[in-house]
Amino acid sequence: MEATSSQVPVRRRTVPPVVAARWALWTFVIANLAIVEVLFLNAGTGQNGVLTVAKFFGLHAAVLMLFQLLLVARLPWLDRRIGMDRLTVWHRWVGFTLLWTLLTHAVLVVLGFARLDDASMLKTFFALAGVPASLLGMLAAAIVVVVASVSARKVRRRLRYETWHGLHLLLYVALGLAFVHQLQETTTFTSSAFAKIYWWALWLFAFGALVTGRIVMPLWRNAYHRFQVTAVIPESDDVVSVHVTGRHLDRLPARAGQFCIWRFPGHHHWWLANPFSLSAAPDGRTLRLTAKAVGTASAGLRHIPVGSRAFVEGPYGAFTSLHRTRPGALLIAGGVGITPVRALLEEEAAGDVVVLSRVRSEADAVLVDEVQALVEDRGGELHLLTGRTGEGSTPFEPDGLRALVPDVAERDVYVCGPPAMTSAVLTALRGLKLPHRQVHAERFGLV
Repeated sequence: MEATSSQVPVRRRTVPPVVAARWALWTFVIANLAIVEVLFLNAGTGQNGVLTVAKFFGLHAAVLMLFQLLLVARLPWLDRRIGMDRLTVWHRWVGFTLLWTLLTHAVLVVLGFARLDDASMLKTFFALAGVPASLLGMLAAAIVVVVASVSARKVRRRLRYETWHGLHLLLYVALGLAFVHQLQETTTFTSSAFAKIYWWALWLFAFGALVTGRIVMPLWRNAYHRFQVTAVIPESDDVVSVHVTGRHLDRLPARAGQFCIWRFPGHHHWWLANPFSLSAAPDGRTLRLTAKAVGTASAGLRHIPVGSRAFVEGPYGAFTSLHRTRPGALLIAGGVGITPVRALLEEEAAGDVVVLSRVRSEADAVLVDEVQALVEDRGGELHLLTGRTGEGSTPFEPDGLRALVPDVAERDVYVCGPPAMTSAVLTALRGLKLPHRQVHAERFGLV
């Protein structure tokens, strides 16, 4: 199928959305660090040099905690420009930075008071544990250490998601303890009227963003839209599509390429949630997800009764046409990763679009008839790549991509598939020296 029609006009922007969002985040972080430095210089002197340094680390640990909340608050403006996957990765690395900052703060506090009282660190530790403010800080640090330990990759892989998530929720307890600890540490929290206003405003803003994004907005949207299953259609032996409708779906800010976190309370336990992409562009009347059976929750989707209520969080994700920079598009999918690509195709006008769909066999090509019809309607090309990667079959190496799509460097490239395939494609695109702004990839997951 040859591409024959004119190119799709792309709106030019002075500043790409992702760049604007990253600048906003960096500005927020730098501005708050500058304020904290001023507060430290004005009221950060401890009873000796070690305790002064301990306060320095303690203040910065507080800022890191609040930044952590913003990264996982699922604020729509950030999520649509940066993507939940990148925000989650940043959350992970900020979390480990927070761990070492807290541990440094705790050790220096014990060391500082040990020197002040001319006592051993062990004796000083137990003495501090008897002080309410210090005990709260110790408990908060202990929780952070536990959560960081179970979040290490080797440990995380051995735990069920539900177990890991339950332990991870303890961080909110740690944040509450840390807040009270800081509130009682008067030399920095209430050293001046400005300090008091600043810290209260920052904590309320961070907690308010989290509660709004993670609790208030999902509850409001589900009460307003009243999502309900209208059809369950098997696409193959292990793939099923679920159609969901609701009230006023034309007001749901969903875009092709995004995903939602789906729960079906009448069919599964409320804590069983899965991120599934929209496999059709939202039309204001229905939403459709298409999933492959890879676990208990996804395998059970084909047994959901029509008429069941659905609880939907989202939509989330930056895998959308918002980030287009070029008229031509190359959409690369692996396996069931074709679902957001199929939705993106519906937004394409007649233009220059190429789709590469990688599957083990033609029988594994999910929604292939729909994809083929959409590509043909738009005058594009579809390459169904079957078989195993190996000698003589390397479509996702630089030469392979250039052979399939000679003008790949002139296109926006969207990639969605298994981690190994996605990594291979991104490596190839770097080898072809594609500008970063033309490459769009997102890993849909909760961790």
